[in-house]
Amino acid sequence: MGRKNIKQFIQIVISLGIAVWIFWFLYKDIAFDSLLDQVKSSNWAWILLSLSISMLAYLVRSWRWTLLIDTEEGKPVSLTRAYHAVMIGNLVNMLIPRAGEVARCGVLTRTNGVSIGYLIGTVIVERSVDLLCLISIILLAFLVEKDLFLNLASQLVDLRFLWQIALSNLPIIIGGMAILALLIAYVLRRFRDNGLINKAQHFFREILSGFNRIGRLSNPAGFWISSILLWFFYFMTMYTISLGIPSTANLSSGEVLLVMVMGSIGMIAPVQGGIGTFHALVAFILIQLGISEVDGKIFAAIIHGTQVIIVLVAGLVSWLIMMKLPSWTKPAEG
Repeated sequence: MGRKNIKQFIQIVISLGIAVWIFWFLYKDIAFDSLLDQVKSSNWAWILLSLSISMLAYLVRSWRWTLLIDTEEGKPVSLTRAYHAVMIGNLVNMLIPRAGEVARCGVLTRTNGVSIGYLIGTVIVERSVDLLCLISIILLAFLVEKDLFLNLASQLVDLRFLWQIALSNLPIIIGGMAILALLIAYVLRRFRDNGLINKAQHFFREILSGFNRIGRLSNPAGFWISSILLWFFYFMTMYTISLGIPSTANLSSGEVLLVMVMGSIGMIAPVQGGIGTFHALVAFILIQLGISEVDGKIFAAIIHGTQVIIVLVAGLVSWLIMMKLPSWTKPAEG
């Protein structure tokens, strides 16, 4: 095993260890019987509807990816193959954080002959748009539940105190920001040949070129509509499952939106499948909404657990299907 492989293995073990520790810390005092009782008392018609919407979201994500894969090399990527590749990627992410993005690209490179570098570029565009959508959702949650949003923020930091400090030191803050901007510009020019800075600049250039690529797609409207629809389905997945669980059935749509925001932030964390971080943030926001600590943690476990089952089952099925397909070979010229 090379040094690079050892480093990657250590990173995987550490991230998994953190995830397991957070999960254990959250649930060590909750009896399994409490979880079982909540599961039995839940309305599974709503939960099954939530799972169906979740599967629809995966299809929309797959369709959006096919719109980005606008290349003449290899074989055109069908919705079916894009879906199977996406599910395989989600399955790999459950084992190795972020590796699923490369895995789903590798699958299509093998079966359709599209270069992996090009496909990774499309994934970067996807993730950039998803980040933009998440920021928009956070702003929407702020507008819909402004008072609750500010109340939660004030529990973490004293907003009034910070605002008073900012006002009393406004010239210093403006001057400091100007100096920081000049310092960043100097560092970028002075160390433009540094590997880390080159990578950062290349990353942002890739994002900008990706957004330009969207405008040149054959169906840019479809791409943006599918992106909005994707996050709508994420919300509906959360909303319908909240209706199916007695402790959260009375939450308003705005409150569920806040829960979704916290869950999405938890899934971004570099741990396997958001294990632990998702549960902690979702339980935290539910407790602030008046749900008991036990019920909040059980809700997080149910929604995350059902999603994990979908990914495991659908991901394994997709992997079996794609592995049976022959590798793509370039047609002989002439």
